[in-house]
Amino acid sequence: MTRRISWALLAVLVLAQICYPLTTGATRAGLTVATVVLGWLLSVGHALLSRGPRVAAALVAVATGGGFAIEAIGVATGVPFGSYDYSGELGPKLAGVPLIIPLAWTWMAWPAWLAAVRLTGGGAATVGGSGSTAGGSGPTVGRWVGRIALATVGLAAWDLFLDPQMVAEGYWVWRDATPALPGLAGIPISNYLGWLLFAVLMMSALRPLAGPAAEHTDRRDDPMVALYLWTYFSSILAHAVFLDLPASALWGAAGMSVTAVPLAVTVLRARRDSHLRPADPQTHRPGVDATR
Repeated sequence: MTRRISWALLAVLVLAQICYPLTTGATRAGLTVATVVLGWLLSVGHALLSRGPRVAAALVAVATGGGFAIEAIGVATGVPFGSYDYSGELGPKLAGVPLIIPLAWTWMAWPAWLAAVRLTGGGAATVGGSGSTAGGSGPTVGRWVGRIALATVGLAAWDLFLDPQMVAEGYWVWRDATPALPGLAGIPISNYLGWLLFAVLMMSALRPLAGPAAEHTDRRDDPMVALYLWTYFSSILAHAVFLDLPASALWGAAGMSVTAVPLAVTVLRARRDSHLRPADPQTHRPGVDATR
């Protein structure tokens, strides 16, 4: 059930994103809003169906609530991103922040977290072993730090695609865009540093609030892994070919590769191994794995 619903929402989301370069003006702005809402529903819905209300509530509190708070502070004070203003094209605002903006933080925070968990030994095969455990003993300090770092970069680097695209559309504007990364004029470096700061705070808070259910991944999370990899590879293609943003295609490709490339390699290896490994009648343990 969880996977079917998640795959269905992901398919609709992908279709909406494919349509983005084919639209302009108000239609494109409306499609942007719809895409963000779909992404939020996909990530929060997956967290709820796969891990229960505690994890979903933690995700909403940290990413949606925290995302709105940091954006409201940013619009009012210029800290930590820099001074900027949103246009009126992204729908209703509260405290100067379009209501869909914190939904976007949530949309990508959850797949970035799950990607980091998978890359740091949080797979279902490690449950009960030396990694994450069903009893909640959790990963080692080194693994925990690595997980937070990967999740932080995995989320924050997405803005190397997002901000140039949204600024090019006029959805927000920076009052002082210097200094900027080479090729990404109009966006200050402080914006990306602000994303890193908030992302590390968000990811550090997510696990304690979500509980041990957020410490492992399994096949139910395949749609989230697909979402993360789709976002990476499709963004490179869209910026390089369809949106005439070659610099952000390169910067985004480099930044998100820290998480996306190892994740893609892990997925390909798992698929290869599943074809080579004989069926194990002990793989599924009714009454134990059914609760994961």
